[in-house]
Amino acid sequence: MTTPTPQPPDPADRPDSASLTGSALHLTLGNNHVLQGVDIQVDAGKTTTVIGPSGSGKSTLLRVLNRLYEPDSGDVLIDGRSVLSENPDRLRQRIGMVFQQFNLFPHMTIADNVALGPRKLQGLSKEAARARAAEQLEIVGLAGRADARPANLSGGQQQRVAIARALAMKPKLMLFDEVTSALDPELVKGVLSLMADLATAGMTMIVVTHEMAFARSVSDRLVFMDRGQVVESGAPEQLFDNAETPRLRQFLSQVL
Repeated sequence: MTTPTPQPPDPADRPDSASLTGSALHLTLGNNHVLQGVDIQVDAGKTTTVIGPSGSGKSTLLRVLNRLYEPDSGDVLIDGRSVLSENPDRLRQRIGMVFQQFNLFPHMTIADNVALGPRKLQGLSKEAARARAAEQLEIVGLAGRADARPANLSGGQQQRVAIARALAMKPKLMLFDEVTSALDPELVKGVLSLMADLATAGMTMIVVTHEMAFARSVSDRLVFMDRGQVVESGAPEQLFDNAETPRLRQFLSQVL
């Protein structure tokens, strides 16, 4: 049985997108200075993709932007306003995040997984949350599996449920942390296609990925990190075709 094709989200069905800025971010974990003065910017409705070798600080950066880690110094701003002093739970209603691991509740149906956030964090009634979950499952092509349990879905389908769960909170921007790296190769295309549809619809996104074709074709801006620092950033065609730093040229020679 084939899975329905994900439907591109309608921009009218979500709140206005917002810009996100990380400014001079530093973070030390143990003896490791993981982030060393990182600056990153994504404009409202645009996609910034972060690439770099393993251990360069990419995933940690996303966690700082979402305040899963608090930076030692620096600032995080949404639409130009610092969010470091506000309630982290309130912040995470505005920033959706999807991880490499799906983190679905195995004892709940996928519809209940998607509806949980709107019910518990936004106070929607059971019926309203279920209706919102149905809308998001339609977008990711899984409306017909609403009553299935995660164990009955493929990895790619579970990741699309995780994306639907984040979108159900009606975020103003989305963070994606290597969301295809745990998937079998044949399942990657569907998830990347869904993310490309979100970008086309105007969702603000920061994407950490090893998928270079996605980084080149979907990104508005590309950021290359190494050893906790931003080494080079700019338009994708600039970095891919005319890399200025030897470190980026070396990295691209290994991954392309």
